[in-house]
Amino acid sequence: MDNLDFHENDKFHDECGVFGVYAPGREVARLTFFGLYALQHRGQESAGIATCDGRSAYSHKGMGLVSQVFNEENLRPLTGHMAIGQNRYSTTGGSHLRNVQPYLIETIYGPLGVAHNGNLTNALHLRHQLLKRGVGLSSTSDSEVITQMLAAPAEVWNPTNGNGKENDRWVARLRAMMGVLEGAYSLTLLTREAVYAVRDPLGLRPLCLGQLGDGGYVVASESCALHTIGADYLREIMPGEILRLDHEGITSFTGVKSQQRGLCIFEYVYFARPDSVFEGQVIHEVRQRLGRMLAREAPADADVVVGVPDSATPAAIGFSLESGLAFTEGLTKNRYIGRTFIQPDDQLRKEGVRIKYNPLESNLKGKRVVLIDDSIVRGNTAGPLVQLIRDGGAKEVHVRVSSPPVRHPCFMGIDMATRKDLIAHKLDIEGIRQRIGADSLAYLSHEGMVEAVTSGIRQQTGHCTACFSGDYPIAIPEWLFDDERDREKLIFEDMWG
Repeated sequence: MDNLDFHENDKFHDECGVFGVYAPGREVARLTFFGLYALQHRGQESAGIATCDGRSAYSHKGMGLVSQVFNEENLRPLTGHMAIGQNRYSTTGGSHLRNVQPYLIETIYGPLGVAHNGNLTNALHLRHQLLKRGVGLSSTSDSEVITQMLAAPAEVWNPTNGNGKENDRWVARLRAMMGVLEGAYSLTLLTREAVYAVRDPLGLRPLCLGQLGDGGYVVASESCALHTIGADYLREIMPGEILRLDHEGITSFTGVKSQQRGLCIFEYVYFARPDSVFEGQVIHEVRQRLGRMLAREAPADADVVVGVPDSATPAAIGFSLESGLAFTEGLTKNRYIGRTFIQPDDQLRKEGVRIKYNPLESNLKGKRVVLIDDSIVRGNTAGPLVQLIRDGGAKEVHVRVSSPPVRHPCFMGIDMATRKDLIAHKLDIEGIRQRIGADSLAYLSHEGMVEAVTSGIRQQTGHCTACFSGDYPIAIPEWLFDDERDREKLIFEDMWG
């Protein structure tokens, strides 16, 4: 989806949000719609819902925002007592209808629906194995690989029996599949008997469990989706865990033993909604701590603190509280501009940041401003934002970033620029300062970021910081680092020779 969300298009994008619900007596498609609506920030290109009534499955999906894909007419046929859904921002597999999820296929054991958040780093190898076995693939998405692996005869993947439900063929297949998958995956699965939730052994992408007041159960990428539909948050789904939701309630299985944990730390910095809870922490509070730490590490001789709305606002508040500088609104954001499909002409495109933001001159005129942003990825909008603050009358603009420089690409569920596109991979901090036209520029240190994130956690944990440190928690195939290769073309070449 091509839109005018200029600042966000200079950020990372999470691949998607997933949702699942088992709730007899409730309109599960409608619950899923509102759950996906709450997760819209995790993916804006496409959305889909699949439901099941214990015999047949039904689905609807399309390109666009959740509110654009669904209406009363196409929700009404999605009957049943269980459902899964997904909204998507493409990483592996392009922005095409064929890649829209959930995938829904028929198997010998009835319908199987799969919604996936994450990226598999060994997807090309697994795809090749499926093709050698004669399994047809219709898309470039690694999520279809997961779907077809689960649909394959169980003996192919050498499964073991389910713990506590010895006849659970899907747990057996999931365990076997988890033994060969590499990378990030949080999954919701729809079958004739149950909804399943699965999280990779590192816990790279988030997934949580909630309960509806009338006894139904819900799983979602973030707890904000639970609150939207009136469900109570119960807990996170553990790394390596398989969860089954059915008429007996909740059953937990160990899929793969987790040796270490690696929740993406960028979930705290930018991705997650501020009201979501990860590892017992409200995201907004963590972002304030990031801002406080930034103020301690990189103070500025200034008059006011301004955050780039909306994602950097909590960090700006934290910077203000720690530094004693007044927090004020310096930019007004048009929150609807990203929802249009009408593209600007060439001159308006050059003025892209101005279309999205207006400076509040009364708050900026004659002031020395600390401009807080949560990250600078490609650097395309940092310069125009600095200029916008100056145009509003600021005497000085000091940019502070509440995360370290992003120098390395991600291959685990984030729409990450290649190395050549990352401004911090090409330039040092002084070079970036000159490029964006700031009077000064400073980033939060890696150590400061980790301390701010972990100081409120009271449990065993671990985080992936690969985009900042280059220290990947899993082996990354060398071809993925190749900036010049068309990855989707490579996948199709593997499919069709």
